[in-house]
Amino acid sequence: MTIKWKIALVEDDRRLARAVATGLGEEGYTVRAVESAGRGLDLVRQWNPDVVLLDLMLPDNEGPELFEAFRAETDAALVGISARSSVSDRIAGLKMGADDYVTKPFALEELMARVEAVIRRHRGKGGSKLTSADVVVDLSEGRARRGERLLTLTGIEFRVLAALMRSSGQLVTYAQLAEAVWAVTTGPESNSLEVHISRIRQKLEQDGGSRLIHTVRGLGYRFSPE
Repeated sequence: MTIKWKIALVEDDRRLARAVATGLGEEGYTVRAVESAGRGLDLVRQWNPDVVLLDLMLPDNEGPELFEAFRAETDAALVGISARSSVSDRIAGLKMGADDYVTKPFALEELMARVEAVIRRHRGKGGSKLTSADVVVDLSEGRARRGERLLTLTGIEFRVLAALMRSSGQLVTYAQLAEAVWAVTTGPESNSLEVHISRIRQKLEQDGGSRLIHTVRGLGYRFSPE
Protein backbone atom coordinates (compact mmCIF):
# COMPACT_ATOMS: atom_id res chain seq x y z
CA MET A 1 0.00 0.00 0.00
CA THR A 2 1.38 3.41 -0.94
CA ILE A 3 0.85 6.95 0.27
CA LYS A 4 -1.84 8.45 -1.94
CA TRP A 5 -1.19 11.53 -4.04
CA LYS A 6 -4.02 14.05 -3.78
CA ILE A 7 -5.63 15.29 -6.99
CA ALA A 8 -8.14 18.15 -7.22
CA LEU A 9 -10.35 17.81 -10.30
CA VAL A 10 -12.09 21.01 -11.43
CA GLU A 11 -14.48 19.91 -14.18
CA ASP A 12 -18.13 20.79 -14.83
CA ASP A 13 -18.83 17.80 -17.10
CA ARG A 14 -20.14 15.38 -14.48
CA ARG A 15 -19.86 12.28 -16.65
CA LEU A 16 -16.24 13.05 -17.51
CA ALA A 17 -15.45 13.95 -13.90
CA ARG A 18 -16.86 10.62 -12.66
CA ALA A 19 -14.86 8.68 -15.23
CA VAL A 20 -11.62 10.50 -14.43
CA ALA A 21 -12.12 10.27 -10.65
CA THR A 22 -12.92 6.55 -10.88
CA GLY A 23 -9.92 5.81 -13.09
CA LEU A 24 -7.48 7.76 -10.94
CA GLY A 25 -8.96 6.27 -7.78
CA GLU A 26 -8.37 2.77 -9.11
CA GLU A 27 -4.72 3.72 -9.61
CA GLY A 28 -4.40 4.68 -5.94
CA TYR A 29 -4.88 8.46 -6.13
CA THR A 30 -7.17 10.36 -3.76
CA VAL A 31 -9.45 12.55 -5.89
CA ARG A 32 -11.84 15.34 -4.94
CA ALA A 33 -13.94 16.89 -7.70
CA VAL A 34 -15.73 20.25 -7.91
CA GLU A 35 -17.60 21.91 -10.76
CA SER A 36 -16.55 25.57 -10.73
CA ALA A 37 -13.45 27.74 -10.55
CA GLY A 38 -14.59 29.34 -7.29
CA ARG A 39 -15.06 26.00 -5.56
CA GLY A 40 -11.80 24.79 -7.07
CA LEU A 41 -9.89 27.68 -5.54
CA ASP A 42 -11.51 26.98 -2.17
CA LEU A 43 -10.54 23.31 -2.49
CA VAL A 44 -6.85 23.96 -3.19
CA ARG A 45 -6.64 26.43 -0.29
CA GLN A 46 -8.18 23.99 2.18
CA TRP A 47 -6.93 20.60 0.94
CA ASN A 48 -3.44 21.30 -0.43
CA PRO A 49 -3.52 18.83 -3.38
CA ASP A 50 -0.44 17.58 -5.22
CA VAL A 51 -2.02 18.00 -8.67
CA VAL A 52 -4.88 20.15 -10.00
CA LEU A 53 -6.67 18.97 -13.15
CA LEU A 54 -8.32 22.13 -14.41
CA ASP A 55 -10.97 22.44 -17.12
CA LEU A 56 -10.49 25.73 -18.93
CA MET A 57 -14.17 26.29 -19.78
CA LEU A 58 -16.00 26.48 -16.46
CA PRO A 59 -19.39 28.09 -15.76
CA ASP A 60 -17.92 30.93 -13.69
CA ASN A 61 -14.60 31.47 -15.48
CA GLU A 62 -12.67 30.28 -18.50
CA GLY A 63 -9.46 30.65 -20.46
CA PRO A 64 -5.73 30.37 -19.74
CA GLU A 65 -6.04 33.10 -17.08
CA LEU A 66 -7.46 30.37 -14.83
CA PHE A 67 -3.94 28.99 -14.49
CA GLU A 68 -2.73 32.33 -13.16
CA ALA A 69 -5.51 32.41 -10.57
CA PHE A 70 -4.78 28.88 -9.36
CA ARG A 71 -1.00 29.34 -9.43
CA ALA A 72 -1.41 32.29 -7.06
CA GLU A 73 -3.04 29.93 -4.54
CA THR A 74 -1.06 26.68 -4.81
CA ASP A 75 2.32 25.13 -5.58
CA ALA A 76 0.58 22.01 -6.92
CA ALA A 77 1.23 20.80 -10.44
CA LEU A 78 -1.41 22.26 -12.80
CA VAL A 79 -2.71 20.26 -15.76
CA GLY A 80 -5.15 21.98 -18.09
CA ILE A 81 -8.05 20.10 -19.70
CA SER A 82 -9.63 21.77 -22.70
CA ALA A 83 -11.34 21.23 -26.04
CA ARG A 84 -9.18 24.04 -27.38
CA SER A 85 -6.31 22.37 -29.17
CA SER A 86 -4.53 25.22 -30.94
CA VAL A 87 -0.84 25.78 -30.34
CA SER A 88 -1.54 29.36 -29.23
CA ASP A 89 -3.95 28.16 -26.51
CA ARG A 90 -1.42 25.65 -25.18
CA ILE A 91 1.37 28.21 -25.18
CA ALA A 92 -0.84 30.75 -23.39
CA GLY A 93 -1.66 28.18 -20.72
CA LEU A 94 1.98 27.27 -20.16
CA LYS A 95 2.92 30.93 -19.87
CA MET A 96 0.19 31.44 -17.27
CA GLY A 97 1.60 28.72 -14.99
CA ALA A 98 0.40 25.37 -16.36
CA ASP A 99 2.70 22.35 -16.05
CA ASP A 100 0.95 20.38 -18.81
CA TYR A 101 -2.07 20.52 -21.09
CA VAL A 102 -4.46 17.78 -22.28
CA THR A 103 -6.96 18.30 -25.09
CA LYS A 104 -10.42 16.72 -25.21
CA PRO A 105 -11.25 14.04 -26.10
CA PHE A 106 -8.43 12.13 -24.43
CA ALA A 107 -7.74 8.57 -23.36
CA LEU A 108 -7.74 8.05 -19.60
CA GLU A 109 -4.40 6.24 -19.94
CA GLU A 110 -2.87 9.38 -21.48
CA LEU A 111 -4.17 11.56 -18.66
CA MET A 112 -2.78 9.21 -16.01
CA ALA A 113 0.60 9.13 -17.76
CA ARG A 114 0.68 12.93 -17.79
CA VAL A 115 -0.29 13.08 -14.11
CA GLU A 116 2.55 10.71 -13.22
CA ALA A 117 4.96 12.77 -15.32
CA VAL A 118 4.05 16.14 -13.76
CA ILE A 119 4.33 14.65 -10.27
CA ARG A 120 7.85 13.42 -11.05
CA ARG A 121 8.84 16.78 -12.51
CA HIS A 122 7.18 18.84 -9.81
CA ARG A 123 8.85 16.96 -6.97
CA GLY A 124 12.19 18.05 -8.39
CA LYS A 125 11.33 21.74 -8.52
CA GLY A 126 12.61 24.20 -5.98
CA GLY A 127 9.02 25.16 -5.19
CA SER A 128 7.88 21.62 -4.36
CA LYS A 129 6.43 22.00 -0.86
CA LEU A 130 3.95 20.39 1.47
CA THR A 131 1.97 22.77 3.68
CA SER A 132 -0.48 22.00 6.46
CA ALA A 133 -1.41 24.15 9.45
CA ASP A 134 1.71 26.31 10.03
CA VAL A 135 4.17 23.60 8.95
CA VAL A 136 5.98 23.72 5.61
CA VAL A 137 8.10 20.85 4.29
CA ASP A 138 10.34 21.72 1.34
CA LEU A 139 10.92 18.43 -0.46
CA SER A 140 13.66 19.69 -2.77
CA GLU A 141 15.64 21.46 -0.03
CA GLY A 142 15.10 18.77 2.60
CA ARG A 143 13.99 21.35 5.16
CA ALA A 144 10.96 21.77 7.38
CA ARG A 145 9.64 24.77 9.30
CA ARG A 146 6.92 25.44 11.79
CA GLY A 147 6.04 29.08 11.46
CA GLU A 148 9.36 30.90 11.28
CA ARG A 149 11.25 28.18 13.17
CA LEU A 150 13.47 25.76 11.26
CA LEU A 151 13.03 22.17 12.47
CA THR A 152 16.21 20.15 12.96
CA LEU A 153 15.19 16.71 11.73
CA THR A 154 17.11 13.55 10.93
CA GLY A 155 16.65 12.01 7.49
CA ILE A 156 14.16 9.44 8.79
CA GLU A 157 12.25 12.07 10.76
CA PHE A 158 11.99 14.26 7.66
CA ARG A 159 10.62 11.37 5.58
CA VAL A 160 8.12 10.41 8.28
CA LEU A 161 6.87 13.99 8.57
CA ALA A 162 6.61 14.35 4.78
CA ALA A 163 4.67 11.08 4.50
CA LEU A 164 2.20 12.21 7.17
CA MET A 165 1.77 15.67 5.67
CA ARG A 166 1.26 14.32 2.17
CA SER A 167 -1.92 12.70 3.51
CA SER A 168 -2.79 15.51 5.90
CA GLY A 169 -6.07 14.88 7.69
CA GLN A 170 -6.07 11.19 6.74
CA LEU A 171 -4.96 8.04 8.51
CA VAL A 172 -1.49 6.87 7.47
CA THR A 173 -1.06 3.25 8.49
CA TYR A 174 2.11 1.66 9.82
CA ALA A 175 2.47 -0.20 6.49
CA GLN A 176 2.11 3.02 4.49
CA LEU A 177 4.77 4.74 6.57
CA ALA A 178 7.09 1.75 6.19
CA GLU A 179 6.82 1.88 2.41
CA ALA A 180 7.12 5.67 2.20
CA VAL A 181 10.06 5.94 4.60
CA TRP A 182 11.97 2.68 4.29
CA ALA A 183 10.72 1.54 0.83
CA VAL A 184 9.53 -1.78 2.26
CA THR A 185 6.09 -3.10 3.14
CA THR A 186 7.20 -4.07 6.63
CA GLY A 187 9.12 -1.45 8.54
CA PRO A 188 10.95 -1.47 11.87
CA GLU A 189 9.33 -2.59 15.09
CA SER A 190 6.40 -0.36 16.07
CA ASN A 191 8.23 0.91 19.15
CA SER A 192 11.04 2.15 16.89
CA LEU A 193 8.53 4.12 14.80
CA GLU A 194 7.00 5.45 18.01
CA VAL A 195 10.42 6.79 18.99
CA HIS A 196 10.72 8.69 15.69
CA ILE A 197 7.17 10.05 16.05
CA SER A 198 7.88 11.12 19.63
CA ARG A 199 11.00 13.03 18.57
CA ILE A 200 9.16 14.74 15.71
CA ARG A 201 6.38 15.74 18.10
CA GLN A 202 8.88 17.23 20.52
CA LYS A 203 10.40 19.34 17.76
CA LEU A 204 7.02 20.43 16.41
CA GLU A 205 5.64 21.26 19.86
CA GLN A 206 8.69 23.13 21.09
CA ASP A 207 7.84 26.58 22.48
CA GLY A 208 4.24 25.59 23.18
CA GLY A 209 3.17 24.52 19.70
CA SER A 210 -0.09 22.58 19.49
CA ARG A 211 -0.15 18.84 18.78
CA LEU A 212 -0.32 18.00 15.07
CA ILE A 213 0.54 14.28 14.92
CA HIS A 214 -2.22 12.14 16.42
CA THR A 215 -2.08 8.42 17.18
CA VAL A 216 -4.83 6.23 15.75
CA ARG A 217 -4.48 3.33 18.14
CA GLY A 218 -3.58 0.04 16.51
CA LEU A 219 -3.60 1.53 13.00
CA GLY A 220 -1.14 4.38 12.53
CA TYR A 221 -1.02 8.17 12.69
CA ARG A 222 -2.80 11.24 11.36
CA PHE A 223 -1.34 14.71 10.79
CA SER A 224 -4.03 17.27 11.59
CA PRO A 225 -4.32 20.59 13.45
CA GLU A 226 -7.49 19.27 15.13
